[in-house]
Amino acid sequence: MVSSQSHASERILRRFKGLPGHLQAGEQPVFTIPAIWDSGQGRHSTACDVIITNQRVFGYIYTRFPRERLFLDALPLNEINAVSLRQKTYEPVFRELLVGSEKRRVYIRAPRQKIERLYDELRSTIDQFVPGAQRASPEPTEQEQRVASRSPAYGKQEIRAPFERSSLAITLLFVGGLILEIGGALLWFATQSFQVGFPLIVAGLVSVGTAMLISRQRRLSR
Repeated sequence: MVSSQSHASERILRRFKGLPGHLQAGEQPVFTIPAIWDSGQGRHSTACDVIITNQRVFGYIYTRFPRERLFLDALPLNEINAVSLRQKTYEPVFRELLVGSEKRRVYIRAPRQKIERLYDELRSTIDQFVPGAQRASPEPTEQEQRVASRSPAYGKQEIRAPFERSSLAITLLFVGGLILEIGGALLWFATQSFQVGFPLIVAGLVSVGTAMLISRQRRLSR
């Protein structure tokens, strides 16, 4: 077990050249997948690598070319109190993993097999490296009961939502709006007619604006 973890850690460190400089003392990576990280605080999600270590789970990007860029948003394992694997209707490809603490929540999205593997690995890592995270005995002592109350709550749930508020609908609305804007501009340029191109541009702007508004409402409702 220790040997396999050591090999996994070495592979991850070789893959991410700048990672060792951003790890804490005694921290070792154990698992990684590419995913979409949504901290619930900004306007945009971030496509990045999600890395689980023996101390934290975090979204990570580090590049030096063409310019240096670092993205590292982390949750300490010992602060996590909820891990929920969520399947949303009208999103057949992606699943979402909610990871929460008392202070904040993070939403991680990836294809089904990858997100299920992340769920299993995160749960296993917390059980292994966070003191008291293991399940209590059938007849727990008072101390074990206090420890269990601080252990993360794990679960799986299906979230039903109307199609017009799904990520797929928002993406279609946004992309369709951009196509309308570009098409209207090209028609305006080709025909030199304001009446031909301008209505398409307006329709595209309305479509993009609606997609952004719905996306913002979904984010605020979480």
